Amino acid sequence: MKALVTGFEPFGGEQTNPSYEAAALLPERIDSVELIKAKLPVSFNDSGPALAELIRKYQPDVVICVGQSGGYAAIAVERVAINLRDAAAPDNSGVQPEEQPITADGPDAYFSSLPVKKIVAAMRHSSIPAFISNSAGTFVCNNVMYTLLDLIHRNKLPIRGGFIHVPYSLQQVVSKAPNTPSMELTQMARGLEAAIRALL
Repeated sequence: MKALVTGFEPFGGEQTNPSYEAAALLPERIDSVELIKAKLPVSFNDSGPALAELIRKYQPDVVICVGQSGGYAAIAVERVAINLRDAAAPDNSGVQPEEQPITADGPDAYFSSLPVKKIVAAMRHSSIPAFISNSAGTFVCNNVMYTLLDLIHRNKLPIRGGFIHVPYSLQQVVSKAPNTPSMELTQMARGLEAAIRALL
């Protein structure tokens, strides 16, 4: 089995993005699963095509996209992506859509095709705080999750796909307000590894 795990470049004034840094800590193989790790741009217009090209190039069986959600104290396994772009701040390309669909002729929402409950249980069994989230937001993370599932659906691809949000890393909260939630990068990576093992 081949799994594509993507994270994002830094955004919002941050110097790092734990979504990619945690993914980069994963080994090249987990049991029978070959891992491909890649970084996506924080861009409404560019992230979808970049993901589609990675899927075309590597032909994965599973795609797990990972993003940062500052303010979370645990890893969030996303259940649903909605067909909406609505940004409170510009992306890294300066684009700030307001109440726009991701795909004009697409359905209102797609559900993750990953076993979200099983993944959360696997993370918790590995002593990683985790929960199921029913909203991936309306920024680039949701945009990527929806685009991924729409691509799979429209092309009838034999791929399971979904999205996971990770908290700030410890490095990021050094200069933030006291008690800002965070998680160590190696703990995030162990959570992602548990998610992959849950698919076996």
